[in-house]
Parts: sequence; structure tokens; C-alpha cells
Amino acid sequence: MTLPTIEPPAAAVTSLRTVAGMHLLTWAAFADQRADAFVTARPGGVSVGPYESLNLGLSVGDDPAAVVENRRRVAAAIGADLGDFVFTSQVHGAGVRVVTAADAGTGAFTLDESVPEGDVLVTADPSVVLAILTADCVPVVLLDSVAGVLACVHAGWRGTVARACAAAVDVMTGLGAVPDRIVAGIGPAIAADRYQVGAEVAQAVRDAFSGSVVEDTVAESTVAESTVAESTVAESARPVVRPDGTGRWLFDLPSANRQVLRESGVRDQNIHASQYVTGTGVFFSDRSARPCGRLALVARLRPRPAGPPAPGSSSVRPNSGGTRR
Repeated sequence: MTLPTIEPPAAAVTSLRTVAGMHLLTWAAFADQRADAFVTARPGGVSVGPYESLNLGLSVGDDPAAVVENRRRVAAAIGADLGDFVFTSQVHGAGVRVVTAADAGTGAFTLDESVPEGDVLVTADPSVVLAILTADCVPVVLLDSVAGVLACVHAGWRGTVARACAAAVDVMTGLGAVPDRIVAGIGPAIAADRYQVGAEVAQAVRDAFSGSVVEDTVAESTVAESTVAESTVAESARPVVRPDGTGRWLFDLPSANRQVLRESGVRDQNIHASQYVTGTGVFFSDRSARPCGRLALVARLRPRPAGPPAPGSSSVRPNSGGTRR
């Protein structure tokens, strides 16, 4: 199987960097922040078949030994040990786990039913590495570098409607973060024009985002005709769900999570959504192929400098350059 690559345009929000054979997506806005944060693409692992090759999910039917080896490779990319990682039992909700060094290694080596449930991991401890698994759902990283508080969010449609990102911001605030200081990175997720949902989901979205719903195809056409180009339309002006003309609906998960973050006090200019999407072959996509692997959003705080930070000293980059997860 040949895995495709995509060259980002100039001044792209995110880019893919090759580290030890792996393709790691990073955000330009995080380059001067006090954290490592990246999303894994498919190349660089040892898994085979539908899991080729950097599958990081233990619950999808892949060889557990291959998954652990893949996880070790990802850990090495940021100079960490797999025992520093914290995974969580993702259940498509808005539950938050605040983790510390005492939680290191949780869920990292085996599919452990004792791992606590939660779709948001928050920490103020630089010794732990946070990991969230997705394959079409939205991975979101949140950081207040001044307070030294970091969060990773898994937001599928249920977590989005339940406002998992808002729950993350709320808990971060309790640890000293300030919402308008938070920088957010929205990672690769299913594209809005591919995420078709039924009436039940559409109704849940209506209830949660009543001001951002196009109710009929005539209104949708009006929105389209008023749009000169996608790049010229403010994210806040886009409907998060709209009819597709077949009796079903298209749900824009990244835009919905941007709205949740904005309503939680995160400044719109601090929210950076990747131009990459799942379903193109670069990242795992559950809707494109089943079974399939899982990508990971990985993030870790950098230790606070002992003295006054020197300009540019906090540069951040990886070294060298509806199921439970």
C-alpha cells in the first residue's frame, strides 16, 4: 500500500514533518509555545493490513505488540518513554480527567478496562504526555503557556454536542488558565462535506447550536450563493449543520468545536484549525474503511525555565526537525 503525502500551501496552519520515518502534523501557532503538540499520520509504524502502519489504537483488532511498538516510536519522537504517556477510556462524552505523574503509564501498554473513562485529559505536570485517539472525530489541543496548563480533547458528534471543549476550558481555568490566553489547535477530522448524519443527530445539533443551523436546501443555496470563496468566509459565519438534499444532513465538526471554544472565552484568532482532513489516506478514517487504525493527538508541557525566559527559548517541535478507543 502506498500512503499519499500532501504538500501544504505557504503559510499553512499545520504542516507534516518527517521524524524517524513518521509524519507528524504540527501547528505553526504552537512553534513558540511551551509545549510539544502533534498528530500522527499513517506512515512510520509496524502494523500491517488495514492498520498500516502507525496504528496507535489497542481496541481495533490490531496485534497489540505492533501497537505498543508504534507507541514507543511516537514516544521517542519527543524524547519521552512510553511509561510517561497517559491514555484514557474514550466514551464519546465530555468527562474530564486531570492527570499528574501518578497517572503516568495509564493505558499505555495494554487495553486495560480499569483505565478511567473520559474524553478530555488536562494536566499542569510537564512529566506526563497526554494522548487522545481518533479516526474522523476531532482532536483538539488547548494550551495556556503562562499558567502552564494543557488539555487534549476527543470530540465526536456526541462530545461536540456535549461541549467537551467547554468542559476542558472550564477545568483549565480552575487550574489557573485564562480563556483568552488559551491557544487551540484543531486537528484533522472528517470533512464537513463527507460527514453525513441522520435526523437524530441533526436534532441534537439543532438543540446545541440553534443559531448555526441551515434548515432547508433553499437556505443552503442562499448561503452558497453569498459565498465568494471559502477562504473569505469567517468561521463564525458558517453553519455547523446543513441539509444535503437527500433527507440527511452534513455536520461540520471542526466549525462546531470552534464555536464551542469561542463561546468558552477562547479568542477566535487563537483557534487554529488544520487544513488537513481524514479520509484522504494520509490519516486513518473509520468512515472510509473498517476496520482501521487510530491516529493520536500527543501533547506535553515543557518544563518552566528556571530563570527569566530568553526570547525564543520556548520553541516547540518534535525531536529532529461511536467506539471506545
